Amino acid sequence: MSDTANAPGAARKRSFIETLEIDTRLLGMIGAFVVLCLVFHFQTDGRFLTPRNIFTLAIQTVSVAIMATGMVFVIVTRHIDLSVGSLLALCSAVMGMMQVVVLPQMMGIDFGSPLIAPVAIASGLVVGVAIGAFNGWLIGYLGIPSFIVTLGGLLIWRNVAWYLTSGQTIGPLDQTFQLFGGINGTIGPFWSWILGGVGTAAALWGLWSARRAKQSHGFAVKPVWAELVMGGVLSAAILGFIAIVNAYEVPAARLRRLFEARGETLPEGYTTGYGLPISVLLLVAVAIAMTVIAKRTRFGRYIFATGGNPDAAELSGINTRLLTVKIFALLGGLCALSAVVASARLTNHANDIGTLDELRVIAAAVIGGTALSGGMGTIYGAILGAIIMQSLQSGMAMVGVDAPFQNIVVGSVLVLAVLIDIIYRKRTGGFK
Repeated sequence: MSDTANAPGAARKRSFIETLEIDTRLLGMIGAFVVLCLVFHFQTDGRFLTPRNIFTLAIQTVSVAIMATGMVFVIVTRHIDLSVGSLLALCSAVMGMMQVVVLPQMMGIDFGSPLIAPVAIASGLVVGVAIGAFNGWLIGYLGIPSFIVTLGGLLIWRNVAWYLTSGQTIGPLDQTFQLFGGINGTIGPFWSWILGGVGTAAALWGLWSARRAKQSHGFAVKPVWAELVMGGVLSAAILGFIAIVNAYEVPAARLRRLFEARGETLPEGYTTGYGLPISVLLLVAVAIAMTVIAKRTRFGRYIFATGGNPDAAELSGINTRLLTVKIFALLGGLCALSAVVASARLTNHANDIGTLDELRVIAAAVIGGTALSGGMGTIYGAILGAIIMQSLQSGMAMVGVDAPFQNIVVGSVLVLAVLIDIIYRKRTGGFK
């Protein structure tokens, strides 16, 4: 080897992955997810990667994934929230009672009125944000550890929900409200392709604008071919998912009822796909909003600065106490949104709704790369973590694995993910 190659500052040929500037940890997660899906697909005789199962996985993941985006902010600031599952149950109970008891029976609003769904959702959001802010106040201003505050909330809020509903299942819920549940609310193949095209165009525009921004500030940019590869991968992922959900066809009996409701007759041989669920679109909107907050706002910068060094953040003028209140209030609001999705999918409020969701949410955030030591985490990582968790549980259920052993596997995966994360950070010094 020549002396030039060993000289300090000598140029090193970049690998393909380095040229694309892809986070290697994210790439590893995607690779593990692909292997997981292929293993379950073969173990289930080709039933795992079917349009029907992928559609089901998508709507089952939404509730946990929405809360996981908020949990990222909480963990980044070196806190934890063990009460999200119980808070989801309370918000669900409030919204269920508003739809079935308060508005129709006590206020005389006809069941099916267009007012019922928005009023119920607003009431759940108010409860979620208020309780989240209260948790943040106890933690930020009174100095009670978040573990203790939210552990108390885990025990309190689900039982408050039980007393609110007298332990009864509340339903059926409003038809408009049920649109947020998944299979009862889809936009059809045509509008799915339209949104898929818009989403693809937005992703490509984002890559192009980011490249221009780097060039305008004199930063190095990726080669054009690398940008084209990334654009192709994003486009294939978006349009591929649209094609899959559109391939899940509506059963003939359901189509017949829909046509009969409009006073029409189902044409012979007519078929159509479900298209994108509204709940998935809600998750996409939340993911975009939370990513913008994390990367483009002062609030987001304060969150990561506080998580990196709380003392330095406070000395620099950041009101870390108020920041804590805001973060927990935001997570409370996201719990309410998850309650909308979860109860709408079930078409009623049940007492066990959201059970163990706090563990699934924390696991999704941690598997997605959020550091328990604070200061590091991504929104897309948490969502991918939620997808991996749900795929793992659904795949084991399809294979016929007993529920106790499923929990053993999920717990083992969580510990292994943290171990891998520790090793990765030691080698790289953090996210690239």
